[in-house]
Amino acid sequence: MSGLRARKRATTPAAGERGASLARGSAELSPPLTRWGGYLRHARRHGGLRGILALLGPGFVAAVAYQDPGNFATNIAGGAKYGYLLAWVVVAANVMAMLVQYLSAKIGIATGCNLPELCRARFPRPVTWGLWVQAELIAVATDLAEFLGAAIALNLLFGVPKFVAGVITALVSFAILGLQTRGYRRFELAIIGLFAIVFLGFLYDLSSVNVDGGAWARGLIPSFAGSGSVVIAVGILGATVMPHVVYLHSALTADRIPGRDTRERRELLGFQRLDIGIAMSLAGIINMSLLVLAAALFYHANNGIDSIEEVHGGIDAVAGGGAATAFAIALLASGLSSSSVGTYAGQVVMQGFIQRQIPLFLRRAVTMAPSLVVLAVDLPTTTTLIVSQVILSFGIPFALVPLVLLTRRRSVMGALVNRRSTTAIAALVAVVIIGLNLFLIYDLAVNGSHAL
Repeated sequence: MSGLRARKRATTPAAGERGASLARGSAELSPPLTRWGGYLRHARRHGGLRGILALLGPGFVAAVAYQDPGNFATNIAGGAKYGYLLAWVVVAANVMAMLVQYLSAKIGIATGCNLPELCRARFPRPVTWGLWVQAELIAVATDLAEFLGAAIALNLLFGVPKFVAGVITALVSFAILGLQTRGYRRFELAIIGLFAIVFLGFLYDLSSVNVDGGAWARGLIPSFAGSGSVVIAVGILGATVMPHVVYLHSALTADRIPGRDTRERRELLGFQRLDIGIAMSLAGIINMSLLVLAAALFYHANNGIDSIEEVHGGIDAVAGGGAATAFAIALLASGLSSSSVGTYAGQVVMQGFIQRQIPLFLRRAVTMAPSLVVLAVDLPTTTTLIVSQVILSFGIPFALVPLVLLTRRRSVMGALVNRRSTTAIAALVAVVIIGLNLFLIYDLAVNGSHAL
């Protein structure tokens, strides 16, 4: 986190302090940079595909949050209850997520600062503190999904008691996060490896079931089937567009490889478009696979799915033990990777919004406490996960609105300021999300817990 401390006073590209943002990435690129013509040229010194791959990674770290265990619950619930009806929601949410993560990566490259730091520099103090408080509450909901998923997976694979599995998850996530001290690339590669396990696991599962292609295609046409489907749709949205990685992605690109001038920053942004496009497309395939898998296995059977354990058992009964094991391994990889990324995001949020930092162990202990309580009292996992994702959806506007406001300001972004069309589309995304959340509040007020 040294780059965050070094950039406390940097607010815009015009401030001339971009050099202060050379965090962990600069430590890896510190050999004679003048020989290579700067950090970007050094990173691309091998040329060709290898040179391109060296600049990819932040998008995959962010994409991990888009296939965390919360996605398992909401997409499985959507497929089991409504078949392929909500396939369009998965696609729409993924497209929204691509735009949001692009803007987050863009603001980091353009300013050398992360989004929480810019909020602190540009907004009144009460607003900044309010944003920090809600971000910390969102962090608890995020941890809830990640810990539950990994703990359930350890229980399914090895019979580890869920509470103990939750503690193991915390320890492993610390170990993964500790790779950052050895340079950003090792951490990125570890996360990409876990991401690949999730992707391959669901490709295997998808190959084990019969998919109704016609029904899936009809599911790409926007429609709902009552207020219950809207609640699930909002949960899918909350599980797909993740507030904490909106903050985190800007920190990843600000700290990684600095551009010396506008031309280099535009080049870096081009690589980030590629990075985000590949990573988020793969995450979208994972999410769609979850919904399709649940629709194929449970919708026509009219099975009530109340827990991820029941999903695992259903896959075992219908598709075989290999598919069930692949599901559990993918769930474990998802929980471990997203837990590590969530902890990193929490540090970025606190450091950026209020210029405070607490030991990782203490932060993890506080945010994981509700998760351990849920595991200890054995609450229904799927319902708990869906509720956590609905809570996350309420945090999206508090990350997205500041992001849109700041990226449209030339005084902040310089030459990389948003086009009017980009700002208009991003504002429309924010309006849609806020509108869905308002509907959810109304529906919960009228129908109460029956809406879930």
